[in-house]
Parts: sequence; structure tokens; C-alpha cells
Amino acid sequence: MENLRIGIVGLGIMGQSHARNITEGNIPGLQLAAVCDSDPSILEKYPDATPFTDSGEMIRSGKIDAILIATPHYSHTTIGIDALQQGLHTLVEKPISVHKADAEALLAAHTDPQQIFAAMFNQRLNPHYLKLREMIQSGELGELRRIVWNITDWFRTETYYASGGWRATWEGEGGGVLLNQCPHQLDLWQWLFGMPQRLRAFADFGRYHDIEVEDDVTAYMEYENGCKGVFITTTGEAPGTNRLEVTGERGKVVIEGKDGISYTRNEQPMSEWSKETDEKFTKPPVWNIQIPVSGRGPQHVGILKNFTNAVLKNEPLVAPAKEGIHSVELANAMLLSSLEDETVTLPISAEAYKKKLADLIANSTHEKKVAKPAASSDEDFASSF
Repeated sequence: MENLRIGIVGLGIMGQSHARNITEGNIPGLQLAAVCDSDPSILEKYPDATPFTDSGEMIRSGKIDAILIATPHYSHTTIGIDALQQGLHTLVEKPISVHKADAEALLAAHTDPQQIFAAMFNQRLNPHYLKLREMIQSGELGELRRIVWNITDWFRTETYYASGGWRATWEGEGGGVLLNQCPHQLDLWQWLFGMPQRLRAFADFGRYHDIEVEDDVTAYMEYENGCKGVFITTTGEAPGTNRLEVTGERGKVVIEGKDGISYTRNEQPMSEWSKETDEKFTKPPVWNIQIPVSGRGPQHVGILKNFTNAVLKNEPLVAPAKEGIHSVELANAMLLSSLEDETVTLPISAEAYKKKLADLIANSTHEKKVAKPAASSDEDFASSF
């Protein structure tokens, strides 16, 4: 196979962005062979791709070798299972599913090791997080003590939430900031630090917007080694903050902004200093290091290239879909903890959370407001992640 023929299902903001990257030739070896959306007028934008209004027809058409799923969240599971069972290489947008039980069903459909199945976790290509992961895995930071991620620059307007009937509803999206904006950060959290043992979360539902799902969350996590983590997010604060602070035996790393990583490195690990020093109030001497990384990396284009090369050249995947269940479980656990007003132990029961979500959908009384927003520019969209 010289070129990979891909079909995109779901041509909303994200799907059209992926289509543009492919048709502009940004991904060598990848051809946009088909497009699928429930709105036929959108399909007219892609005259060189075979149009479909039914994903099942596209999957069985013989026109594509691979599929990129960029539909509303719940259908990630159903379309993904169909595509995998029909032998297509599959790339799914975040989150891979709305809840853990669906994620398990989706992953169970991937039975052919020759079939590439990946997730669109483009933040794994950000050089800041790549460097931090290297520092953790190499032992440079030593055993982790504390993690604090304040990610409150996801500001969204009422117009945003009114732009689709599925947005910010239990039935249409399955959640709010944790299921829409933060799957990337939740994926990075588990990719960098692993999964916690226990979690206690406090979520506000519709605190800042006329929605029924969460738009403000604070979560506290505990790890087996005693490390503590705090994760804070919202779509209701401006200008907001994106600051990740990680403390280990050997010092503290701070990632904030697009330029550089601040590393305050203890000359001696803190526990050793505490046990060996004769002084009462001193701290170990430090080196103040600025690690020179910049930019955001190749992002979505990078994942598309990696997916294509995984099929054509056996390149290892940056984001295997099987790892996507962890960010889903973290989101589910945070919502479950808040809704039940208790600490939860991980792994959570997939069926228990599925039932909780079904109850939320069945008992919803929220009247969703939908309005057609003004068209957003590419620059507007690029600033949203």
C-alpha cells in the first residue's frame, strides 16, 4: 500500500480541521477518499472525496482503508466497533468513549494486531510534556511527592454551548469540561503520572453557564506511594491559568506558558537532606534551571502522520487507543465522586457508572437552548486548545 485512503465521519469543527490538514497535503501518504456527515451541504466542500450520509455505508463501501471518527461522543463507540469489525484501521477523536463500559466494549472489538487503532491525543506531542515524561521515567525527578495542575483557561461562552443540541448534555455529550475540553489533560495526567488509587472530586454543574453538566471541577488524588495530586479545571474563568507543578525528591518542575520549563533541582534529594543535616531550618541547596523547549509540537498533524506511518511503515503509535480508557475512567471517577459525595477507589465499576449516567439522562429536566453561532475562523479554533 503506497497511500492510505481515509474517510472522515463527522464534519463539525474538528472533522473539518482534520480534512483541511489532509487535503492541503500536510500528511504525506494520506488521502481523503471519503467524507460522511448527516448534513449533505457540508459534504459539498469536498468534491474529490466520495460523500456519504451514513457511516455504515462508508465503512462497507470499499472506498477507504481507514476511518477517522470525529462525531459526537457516544457514537465514537458504535462507529468505532463497526469500523474495527469491518477491518478498517481506526483513529478516534477524544474521548474514545463517554464511559468506561463503552470504552471496554470498543477496545474488545480490536482483535487484529495488524489493524492500527489509535486515539487523537495530540498533546502527547507537545515538547513540554515529552520532556517532563523523560525526566520522570529516567528518575531525574526522583519519587514523586505532589502534582498540581490548574487548567482553567478553557473559557467557553454561552454561544459556544448553544452551538449544538448535543453539547453540554448528559444524553448528547455525557458530561462537560471533563468529557469535552479536558480529555487531553486527563490523558496526559495518566501518561505522565499513572493512575491514582483513590479520588475525591467536587464538581459544579452549570455554575457559570446554562447547562446541566459540569463546568467547574476540583479533584484530589492519592497514589500508592503517598504522592498527592490536585486537578482543577473550568470553562467559566477568564483569562484563566494553565500551570502544571510537579514535585519529586530531586526538585520541582513548573510548566506554564509555551516557552521553557522551570526546574528547581535540589543538589541533594530532600529526604536525604532531612535525615543527614545537622541544621533545623535549612533546605537543600538548589540549581535553578530553565529547560529550553518551546512551541506546541505538531499536534493534530503529528498524530495523523504517526497514524499513517503506523499503517504504511510499522511506526510505533504515539497514542494507542487502548490507553484512552484511562482518561475516560478518570473523568467518570471524578463525576461519580462528586455525584455520590464520597471518595472513590480506582478502578471504578464500569457498570455502576453506566447506571449512574443512565439515571442522569432519564431524570434530566434541563431545556437545552440552541442557536446558530457566527462562523469561527481557523485562528479562533486554533486558540481553543
